[in-house]
Amino acid sequence: MLKHIKTLFKGKLLIIAIVITISILYLSLMRVPKYDISISHLDKWQHCLAYFTLSLSWLFAVYKENKKYLIVFACVVFGIIIEILQHTLTNYRTGDYFDVIANSLGVLIGLLVYNQVFKKNLLK
Repeated sequence: MLKHIKTLFKGKLLIIAIVITISILYLSLMRVPKYDISISHLDKWQHCLAYFTLSLSWLFAVYKENKKYLIVFACVVFGIIIEILQHTLTNYRTGDYFDVIANSLGVLIGLLVYNQVFKKNLLK
């Protein structure tokens, strides 16, 4: 089954990673309607999930062991830049230190999952 998945995504992982990156950029800078949802810290979970997906997509797209820490660093910096842009470019979004922490945590969890996949030699 895993070989079928690898074959399906072969050559498309870079495009998927770029689309995910652009989607996160767009969603981070667009005006979002307010909802009366009472889930505590829901936005932090969303940040963590988004950057988990971002880091995994880039780690699998590049697929080189010696580049993984550069990718992790770039994803964390991307999250910081997004928060700065929210603060400076928009008057309807705010940059938040806790969002940076949630973004970074998502990236680190993505790295852990990536390392576990390769440790078990599932993709080699």
